[in-house]
Amino acid sequence: MRYFVGVAEELHFGRAAERLYISTPTLSQQIKQLEREVGTTLLIRHSRGVELTPAGQVFLARARETIQAAGLALKDTRRAAGLDEPVLRLGLLNGVPGWLPAALEQLATERLPDSTVTLSAGTTTEQLRMLTAGEIDLALVRTPITLPPATMSEDLAEEELGVLLTATHPLAASTEITFDDLTGLELIWIPRAAAPEFYDDAIARLRSRVRISDISMSQAQLRSALLVRREAISLASRRAATPDVVWRPLKGRPLIAQYAAVWRTDSRNPVLQAMTVSPGLTVVRQQVVDD
Repeated sequence: MRYFVGVAEELHFGRAAERLYISTPTLSQQIKQLEREVGTTLLIRHSRGVELTPAGQVFLARARETIQAAGLALKDTRRAAGLDEPVLRLGLLNGVPGWLPAALEQLATERLPDSTVTLSAGTTTEQLRMLTAGEIDLALVRTPITLPPATMSEDLAEEELGVLLTATHPLAASTEITFDDLTGLELIWIPRAAAPEFYDDAIARLRSRVRISDISMSQAQLRSALLVRREAISLASRRAATPDVVWRPLKGRPLIAQYAAVWRTDSRNPVLQAMTVSPGLTVVRQQVVDD
């Protein structure tokens, strides 16, 4: 079910495999096995990625409910048995580079070898909500951001944002794009509610040139939207490029996606405490810089 949810949210086997830390062939095999067990097709595969069948949409909703229920059942059962294994509930930001949660998981197991890490996916806004509600211990978010009370943050990584557009777009022939090149073009991007301050910071630099589209999409769906509105553009990191949707840098690297970890200052989670002891999460950031 976790594998299916990953593919259904990314709408692309390669990106889902990266997010789930498994190979693409293994992921494809697991989905085929799931479809045989269910007895019907859940995903339609095509050259641009995948899309959900009506049955797949129903299964996605129920799979999410089941995964959440299974996590609560395990947690409540262990608590009833008096067991207290160290578990870090990590918020998995939608669209985050795959190496970042992997590096955090590695740090957790290095600091507390018996610990485990569970993942809860969501946008920046959803990450902060889950952190405030006590549903996760460590959130990954995009900045800039106004932190909730009694929280701390650590900047971990950044990615250059460039222009995502179809391979047939007139600007696709350019090796570098300027803001002036974007004048009058339709911009399809993420919903503002997903990360309001990050969204506003980027859009403020572009609003005088581009036309903000009346539609918005999750990062996983931007590629499909561009293939429908072929003259439109979007913003993304280089990782979003595919053969039919290309990525071009903006001159001067004016747009940067910055990622940070956020946690509650009153948290007593032993894994989190071990990870934030000096030098703490800066170890992850240093490893990334070195790489």
